Amino acid sequence: MKTVIIMLIFIISLSVLVTGCIESEPKTSDNGTNAQSDKQTLDAAMIFGPSESLDPAYKWVGWYTRKAGIYETLFSYDENMNLQPELAKSYEQVNNTTWKINLEENIEFHDGSQLNADAVIYSLERVIDPSNNRSSQYDFIKSVSKIDDYTVKIETKKPYAPTIASLTDPVVSIVSPNASDIDNNPVGTGPFKFDSFDKGIKLSVVNNKNYWNGDVELDEVNLYYVSDPVTRSMQLQGKDVDIARGIPPEEEGVIRNKSDFEIKSREALRTAFMYVNTKKPPLDDVNVRRALNYAIDREQAVNTALEGVGGTPAKSLYPSVLQWSVNDEIDGYNHNPEKAKQLLSDAGISDTDGDGWLDYQGETLELTIKTYQSRPELKPTTEVIATQFKDIGIKTNVRVLESGALSSDMNNGNYDLALYAWGVAPTGDPDYFLSKHFESTGTNAEWTGYNNSDVDRWIELGRETMNNTKRKHYYDEVQKQVIKDSPEIFVFNYKEIVGERKNVEGYRIYPNEITFLTENVRINGE
Repeated sequence: MKTVIIMLIFIISLSVLVTGCIESEPKTSDNGTNAQSDKQTLDAAMIFGPSESLDPAYKWVGWYTRKAGIYETLFSYDENMNLQPELAKSYEQVNNTTWKINLEENIEFHDGSQLNADAVIYSLERVIDPSNNRSSQYDFIKSVSKIDDYTVKIETKKPYAPTIASLTDPVVSIVSPNASDIDNNPVGTGPFKFDSFDKGIKLSVVNNKNYWNGDVELDEVNLYYVSDPVTRSMQLQGKDVDIARGIPPEEEGVIRNKSDFEIKSREALRTAFMYVNTKKPPLDDVNVRRALNYAIDREQAVNTALEGVGGTPAKSLYPSVLQWSVNDEIDGYNHNPEKAKQLLSDAGISDTDGDGWLDYQGETLELTIKTYQSRPELKPTTEVIATQFKDIGIKTNVRVLESGALSSDMNNGNYDLALYAWGVAPTGDPDYFLSKHFESTGTNAEWTGYNNSDVDRWIELGRETMNNTKRKHYYDEVQKQVIKDSPEIFVFNYKEIVGERKNVEGYRIYPNEITFLTENVRINGE
């Protein structure tokens, strides 16, 4: 009897988990419309979402409100990562530190007010304000001023080539200056208007009938925030949602083989990599870091942890989909255990007592790989890597922590290796990731302790040089040197896997993961 009761509790709990985030009213038609209202309603299961404010200038909330189609930026990237004007019509580089931006005219915010230079200045100054925790990302800006009602001038403190690219980040979404409660009632220019928000659970938007850039196909959209990937998959297969992002690799084949669904997959600008604590012996020895690189079988990691469909083995920090990548020019680190052992021997690490484990300074070499919980593919990846390290004689442990606890350990230098997943070029420009991670003053370089004067110089030249051919040369040099020095070990490049019902049309995957809902998404049959 006790066993039966336990099983009943499990079944009820699973049912609540699968359906708890979905409203009780079922979808009434296979074509995505409500039979009583004839409205086109799309339901989507998302990975992450806002839990507090809806202000796009607050932390990373802009990503969520951009995905919901509420806000737009001066410039954006299309689905092939081509930089394009959005609310801006064009730009002109006046000199090395002055940029003139011409705005589109006759664009209305959702509250009916006009997009103009004053609104742009208001929006940018909200982010530049030192009280904003993202302001350091825009500390290159000296001033933003108005030339006329539809022309804005941005002056930088010194030459800064990524200026226009930086204006694609949703943190600088253009907001209505007349919005009285932007935390709870966002007002932008996008194809969809805010309707309601259940914090951490659901964000609902409705058609912006006055959208400036064409007709919006859908009438309403409900974005559900579901952290568990299996639950997202089950919601899709149960037709509780029409689209599910972040389908777990083990579910990809299941959904692909069902007639009512299809899978879309594309390489994303996100890389899984390990920080290496170069301040801690023996990881301060470049031969040891290179040995760890050679010890990793990335193909096995992808096949085991990602079912062979969730990513591709990484040669460098950038996937090949990004034009700044050096993947065509380098070999990367192939799996070579013997090379790894030789490099460790060169660093004075060998099995001195015959117990099968490598020793360093008279003690068994033991490493711990830490990672965090919110990306479920990271734990099995660390386990695969730990096994591969053990295969060459390195005792290796795995610890999975909450994100906050891991960040605390990183800040305190309390780690050996730490596996993370970063969007490496959300603004499409290489400086975003390189300056943070490999410039000696970068916030993430402080975690690894990495310091290379040549790399510092190349990054600075890349930032200040306006010619893209010359910039690529400098960034190529940075990538090649970083790969040699190995303060970070690159494991795989992500593929985003999205499942959708076959009656969904017009949805496209954007590699930078910023855009999700557009005016072109529709339900077939209307």
